[in-house]
Amino acid sequence: MFSTEQRCWFVRKVICWRAAASNAWAVLLLLPITAVFVILSRFSLLHPIQTISECLSLLTSASAIFSFILLCGVILMIGFLNLEYYTVIPAIACSKIALLGQLLHPRQFVNSLVHCIMGIIVAWCCAITIGGRYETLCYTCTQSDGSPQMCLNEFHLILLLAGAFVGFSHSLLGVIYNMNYVSFHTVQQYKYLRFKGSLPLVVKCSATQALYSIRNYIVVYFFLGYIPKAWVCKTLNLHLNSTAQPLDSVAGLLDLSLLYHLWISATFQLFTWYITLQLFRIFITEAYSFPVQSSFTEDAHQCISKVLTDKQPMILKFLALQDLALLSQHSPSRRCEVFSLSQPGGHPHNWNAISKECLSLMTDLTQRLVAYHDTVATNGRAKSLSTGSERKTSSETSVTSGTEDLMSPRPTLLMKTPASVFARSIVGGPQSPLTAPFTPDLDSPFASPALRRLTAPVDCSPWHGTVQSPHIMRRGPKLWSTSTDSQVNGSPVPSPASVPSPKQETSKPSVLAQFLHNRKEQLPEASSQALFADSQAHIWALEGLSYLVQASFSEDHFGVVQTTLPSILSCMLVLQEAVDRHFKLPHASSKPIKSTISMGDSSYKTLRFALRATLKTAIYRITATFGDHLKAVQLSAEHRKRLQHFLEYKE
Repeated sequence: MFSTEQRCWFVRKVICWRAAASNAWAVLLLLPITAVFVILSRFSLLHPIQTISECLSLLTSASAIFSFILLCGVILMIGFLNLEYYTVIPAIACSKIALLGQLLHPRQFVNSLVHCIMGIIVAWCCAITIGGRYETLCYTCTQSDGSPQMCLNEFHLILLLAGAFVGFSHSLLGVIYNMNYVSFHTVQQYKYLRFKGSLPLVVKCSATQALYSIRNYIVVYFFLGYIPKAWVCKTLNLHLNSTAQPLDSVAGLLDLSLLYHLWISATFQLFTWYITLQLFRIFITEAYSFPVQSSFTEDAHQCISKVLTDKQPMILKFLALQDLALLSQHSPSRRCEVFSLSQPGGHPHNWNAISKECLSLMTDLTQRLVAYHDTVATNGRAKSLSTGSERKTSSETSVTSGTEDLMSPRPTLLMKTPASVFARSIVGGPQSPLTAPFTPDLDSPFASPALRRLTAPVDCSPWHGTVQSPHIMRRGPKLWSTSTDSQVNGSPVPSPASVPSPKQETSKPSVLAQFLHNRKEQLPEASSQALFADSQAHIWALEGLSYLVQASFSEDHFGVVQTTLPSILSCMLVLQEAVDRHFKLPHASSKPIKSTISMGDSSYKTLRFALRATLKTAIYRITATFGDHLKAVQLSAEHRKRLQHFLEYKE
């Protein structure tokens, strides 16, 4: 609908400038951070005044200025990586094999290599700053016969390798703890207050993670330290001083001064990187106000109703939904623009576009929950997945025009579960491979009839795909599974109950096959988290839609909201039933284990609880506002009965 330049306006005008501003602040904060590091690395309790004077002279030296320039380059590179790898939907690995695949991805390999190089640069700057025995890589030593020779300074080498190891560990932990995940705070604060509040956590995480990394590095260097020493000596034609104590020994690694300088250098390295990451998160998630309608055609693509249907970038859609939730609560003038009619014509285009996209999000989540619950109920467990795949927007195949069709599921679509709410894969034919990770094989004769009806090209009600009648027997769990090879070949598959199978010797799987099978077993808690990984968008859609409906009771002078009120209530009630069914699963209602100290944002682990609370609050917000007027709304008998519970505050 819009050109590529129009779709990328937000990246050029907003995202890039916000990233540049966060990097600029990180560079400005680098000077006081470096000064503190110089004082901590050179401080002496016996000579405090002399230490301060030495630190001041060091900060004004040429070597310190050159080191500061290198550190600025590292900060800018870290900021670029943050901009390149950030995501608003976390990539949750639901099995150990999936996590291993993320760690071994070529893109992650490049990321780890860059972090190792930057870690070496930071460690070299730390060695120059600390000075003394750490300052140079080689020095002149005397042989046994008295002749001078160039020997390797192992203290300098161990510091450089520590920087590379800390950088590599930081890269791996970024994947494990989803450090590239950017979450949005519920409470809106100024950037300064957010940064001030997060500063103690950054200091604590830097010091703690540096301690763990140095501990692991010492163990690795104790066993494998001779390899880099021999390689450096051979490459640079250096010698090992036989009179010096080697550091890859117990006596060499028990040097308290060495351990302290390793830890303080690693803390400085991680602190500068974490500060850059935290500033990027604060700037990138700042609320943005989109115009509701524009007077100029060339600016129409910047309106919130158009932005909500954009494909990329995903941060644009999230900020638009956040702005929708904020305007629906705190901006009466912008709400009037949402309820306004177009001139000429008198059509509520703004309200239709916004409500249709919000209902589309909720319908997609309902279909994913139904498919997931059906798969778990029939097969015992769902297929493993990772939510880091490419995502598409729901505007690609939006629902049909008209308020009556807002709740009808897409007949030819199969949702990627639990990938982004904006993703879906088109089924090409009856034998097309399914890309939905939680979707069972529809070609199988034992596949769920409910899921077949969910994806069948027929018109159906919002309750299509679920058992509503008490006279219909519920399906029991499947006790067997079949291969689709016979169906592909065209031969029918005999029923296990009617055709007796000959006795066959059970072949024991190999050790490797059993190992891979165990690693592929899906983690139930992770699968539930992945299913709701993008639920922040649904939370904002629920809040925005419910607040707009509440405000329409007194502000909607044209009655544009009343035409879609039945669809809104039905959509919310269907979603609530699907969420309630999901929380009846054993693993869904359990609270996640509190994660260790890390800069990774783990708020996505509790999104399903926030969604359930927001959904119930949204329905209560509407029922408390309209009251008995809702009895005149056209709803099914089941929906009317469930809505009556909310009117009587029994839910």
